[in-house]
Amino acid sequence: MTVKAQLDLNGKKVQVEVDEKEPLLYVLREEFGLNGPKFGCGLHQCGSCMVLVNGEAVPSCIQPCKSFEGKKIETIEGLEKGKGLHPLQESFFEEQAAQCGYCLNGMMIAGLALLRSNPKPNENEIRDALEPVICRCGTHTRFISAIKKASSKTTKF
Repeated sequence: MTVKAQLDLNGKKVQVEVDEKEPLLYVLREEFGLNGPKFGCGLHQCGSCMVLVNGEAVPSCIQPCKSFEGKKIETIEGLEKGKGLHPLQESFFEEQAAQCGYCLNGMMIAGLALLRSNPKPNENEIRDALEPVICRCGTHTRFISAIKKASSKTTKF
């Protein structure tokens, strides 16, 4: 059955017609061309599909799009404001915090959720925040360094 879903996506009100069971991830990628969130495991276990929902890092690969109505959804593409990169994006770039890049979306989204709730986290808090995201390349130390660097630049995320 097809339903209409009204979403608050990266600060814009959008409407889309979708199958009632279609996951948010598919809608983001196919209807809106937002390719930051990736399909990884399809079981809410790897974190590559994470988006911010009301400021919390949430997997988007199983939960139906319609269930996100009335919630503020942010993707990695929504971080850039104006012509410059977001401080977290800058720090990931400066620390070369990516290898294959598949988990990068999840790492940034999890890091951003942490920084918005705690702008000066310690290393253990960063590790805990990143734990739900699987990185097979082992780039965790760079991710941690990038989040530390971002937290030293600003407190506004």
